[in-house]
Amino acid sequence: MSDIDIRPQEVATINRPRQPAPAQGATWARVLALAVAFALGAIVAGGVVFALTRPDSIKQTADRLRAESALRDRTQIKTLTELARSTRGRLLPVLDGLSRAMPTDGTAGPVAVTAADVETWEQAAAAAVQGFADPPSGETATNVARSSLASAVRQLATTVDTYAAARGLTGPARAAAMDLAVRQRADALFTWSIGATALDALNIDAGYGHQHVFLPTSPGEGALTPDTEPEGSHDS
Repeated sequence: MSDIDIRPQEVATINRPRQPAPAQGATWARVLALAVAFALGAIVAGGVVFALTRPDSIKQTADRLRAESALRDRTQIKTLTELARSTRGRLLPVLDGLSRAMPTDGTAGPVAVTAADVETWEQAAAAAVQGFADPPSGETATNVARSSLASAVRQLATTVDTYAAARGLTGPARAAAMDLAVRQRADALFTWSIGATALDALNIDAGYGHQHVFLPTSPGEGALTPDTEPEGSHDS
């Protein structure tokens, strides 16, 4: 026997094949690859979300145009209201004269009207019509209010012309022409009341409060009338 005494258990241990040590470099490589893949995925996903949610140039342009249109419309509403007030000031003497010349309540007969009176009414009506000439283009609601007021002014100018023509007639022809002038005046006042009501609503929506630019009407003419809210007040 050799001097070296080797036990069977030791021989088994010596002859057992060694397990390779874990490759730490490979493990870190896999971790790094996963981290890079995750980062790339986050970047790609973030880019997709940004691309889907950011306003594109067309939407930005549309938003800008809408904002500019809203600001322009607020300015037009204010200008139209001022025009309506100045026009009402021109037309009140005309309506007062016509109400005395063509009363509809039956309480008094027509008063004497001179040719100079009629000429003054014609000039005032023509100036009112001119005030609505060449209107700017605005939002639909503003255009409707302006068109209603402009139409009413033209109808009232026609009323004055009809009355002037009736003055030169006699008998049934004169009576028929006067009746036509009365109906034209009623139509003009009704049309104005539509425009004034629309203008009041526009001012409320624009933040200017109630603006009651109405013309005086008789109860039987069926025109719209202003509400009871104070001038310049806002709906609660």
